[in-house]
Amino acid sequence: MNLIERFQITEKKTKVIIIIVILVIMAGLVFYFGWYRKKVNPLNLNSMKGEVEMGAPLNTGEVSPFTSLTCTNWNRRPIAVMEAADLSVRPDSGFSDADLVLEMPAITASITRLMAVYVCGNPSEVGSIRSSRHDYIALAAGWDAIFAHWGGSHFAGDILNKKVIDNLDLNGSFGNKAPECGFRKAGVPAPDNGFARFDKLLECAKARNYRMENKFSGYPHQAEAPVDQRPSGGHLRVGFAGPYAADYDYDKATNTYLRSWNKVADIDANNGKRLAPKNIAIVIASSEQIEGQYNNVQIGDPQFDSVSEGDAYYYFNGKEMKGRWKKDKSKWASKLFMYDDKGEEVKFVPGQIWVEVLEPGQALKWVLQP
Repeated sequence: MNLIERFQITEKKTKVIIIIVILVIMAGLVFYFGWYRKKVNPLNLNSMKGEVEMGAPLNTGEVSPFTSLTCTNWNRRPIAVMEAADLSVRPDSGFSDADLVLEMPAITASITRLMAVYVCGNPSEVGSIRSSRHDYIALAAGWDAIFAHWGGSHFAGDILNKKVIDNLDLNGSFGNKAPECGFRKAGVPAPDNGFARFDKLLECAKARNYRMENKFSGYPHQAEAPVDQRPSGGHLRVGFAGPYAADYDYDKATNTYLRSWNKVADIDANNGKRLAPKNIAIVIASSEQIEGQYNNVQIGDPQFDSVSEGDAYYYFNGKEMKGRWKKDKSKWASKLFMYDDKGEEVKFVPGQIWVEVLEPGQALKWVLQP
């Protein structure tokens, strides 16, 4: 092969490489302007305001809108705190004092992350505090909460930077930056070493002139079943992936569900109390990865979701009830509604609510002991 032939072959290879590069770039542009731009709706500030509509309270008296329990802080605006599910920091701090806890996938069929909502409780410490994902912001807004977190995904950041929800970013990255409100705990591996004193979060919220009175109408409640009308026991399996799976053992005497995490009794690191909610709501919602490392749960937010309702299962008084959940995806701050099989709002029993967002196909099993 002479020099000219070699040059011609090299030139052809170069042209092929250039054509391939151009095709890859064009495919990327098609993906971005086609799928991605259609998938991510423009941010609508009017629908994303972190203010719920004032509604008549669904519980009477000076009680929490979530638990219907009497407390001195009954009318305080909720504080919603992002917390880790990582094995390295279990047990977390503060969950026993929460009025409501949400547990939801942060990666499809994999890692979960939690959000604890506080009205009545004043835990000494909360943490490990983790970064925000956009799904949690929509739910926090629907509960009229001030949202505390340690940084977040860029999707969450786009929302928080528009200050459409009152937030405290303890990492100092997005929205209302509040690095002075948290601290890094010695001896805890990063990125799970972010913590905060709860009284400091309240102080920081007041310093930013956030409204501190509650507007959330709440969830309706009913009286607990008498002891003689409760089953002797029951076991609930919530099949998140691997070590994130949760189990609940119903206790007749206390009418609570004793929580275990990865087969280990789950306690509050602040006080050693066993986590034992009175109510468990299982929300079935599909999940999908976006940009590979981030997740989107179809839970009714206006930016990403095409779904605004789905199946739900409720557990209280030692019994299982099937129903539906709904969230108006045209309004960022819409309430997460929970309905029974008759289309009426579920009436929980007084006490903590634990909301588990489970993907279709993940195991959910209730075994009753009569």
